[in-house]
Amino acid sequence: MSESRAKRALLFATLAFAANFSVWTLYAAIVLPLSSQWQLTVTELGGLLAAPMFTGALSRIPAGELADRYSAKVLFVVQMLVCVPALACLYITTSYSQLLFLGLWIGLSGSSFTLGIRYVCDFYQRSQQGTAMGIFGVGNAGAAITLVLAPWLMERYGWQWVGPVYAFGLLFVAVLYGVFAPSQPDNAHVINSKPQTWTLLLKNTQVWRLGLYYYFVFGSFLALLLWLPYYYMQAYQLSIKQAMAFTLFFVATSSVIRALGGWFADKYGGRSVNWSVFWVCLVCLFFLSYPPTTMTIHGIKQDVNLSVSVNVWVFTGLLFVIGLAQGFGRASVFKVIHENYPLEMGKVGGFIAAIGALGGFTLPIMFGAVVDLFGFYSASFMLLYAVLAVCMMLMYFAVRAERYQRRLNEAASYNFLEDDSL
Repeated sequence: MSESRAKRALLFATLAFAANFSVWTLYAAIVLPLSSQWQLTVTELGGLLAAPMFTGALSRIPAGELADRYSAKVLFVVQMLVCVPALACLYITTSYSQLLFLGLWIGLSGSSFTLGIRYVCDFYQRSQQGTAMGIFGVGNAGAAITLVLAPWLMERYGWQWVGPVYAFGLLFVAVLYGVFAPSQPDNAHVINSKPQTWTLLLKNTQVWRLGLYYYFVFGSFLALLLWLPYYYMQAYQLSIKQAMAFTLFFVATSSVIRALGGWFADKYGGRSVNWSVFWVCLVCLFFLSYPPTTMTIHGIKQDVNLSVSVNVWVFTGLLFVIGLAQGFGRASVFKVIHENYPLEMGKVGGFIAAIGALGGFTLPIMFGAVVDLFGFYSASFMLLYAVLAVCMMLMYFAVRAERYQRRLNEAASYNFLEDDSL
């Protein structure tokens, strides 16, 4: 297979994924301003933000199954065309229920990741899979496009025109991808051994463990993308434009670094990169979890008052580091998936991607719940700290179990009665 053909496939697949990701995260940009115009409650606001994430997560499972059976390129084009009418209908939306329904429909764009990954992996050798999938994952930057473009369109033409503009853009990308992206190799779906069934895969604890890792590195990325504008406005009293700008910085840097993360996974191994990512995030989340605190120290002669808090610049710096680490982690998880399940890349990749995307649905709801429970905004990062701690413990015990099983297999294979040296 020619290198130029593989590069062309990667280029157009990444472009198509970026367009779909910008559509999938569209509500993150338009719902917050609408909440004040329509006087939405916090629960209603959360429902709108979560709707695209929900269908985007669930649709990744059947998308992966279909991509293993049929042409991922054709399915990718069909998926984009299916989402175009939903975007166009935003122009005539007049009620909350209509907006919620369209959000669920638009969420089908979230399945684009599974289709794109399955398409790209057919063009590259195993030693290049991490780099290729990392570059493809840069399409997450589509969210950054939305955070810039959607507010500008709303301010200039009104929010109703955002949908039609996005519908035209997605239609254009679908045609561009369909015409210029190369077809998958003829032997893309021809395999030499029988792939595992769903029953065997779901009994495999490694699949669930990888899903939990992806729940943190991708699910928390999605959740923060949705949550950060609200957090900046409430915790630091920033304007909506300032909050969007800080969120844009987080999203863009975390997305672009994913390509480098894929290269590191190829060079040093996906598991090693995962461990490094988790430790970096654990340290940063510890500081982000600390609520603003005032202490009084009773001295011999006088009391000493101390105030401890994380200001907006330190907060953004720590968040920047977490975003970079998550970008590395998202690439390394799929490197591990391909190493262990090359014949079921669509099926297993879709299932794990679905678990990760569910983070974008569940975590913002849990963020609001823990903030209401504890009464301070940094409680949301305490929750992320707990999720990460669980991931690290499971990874540690899983590695120990694998080493123990390997030693048992080596011992069982050695039969001293057959040793000729005795």
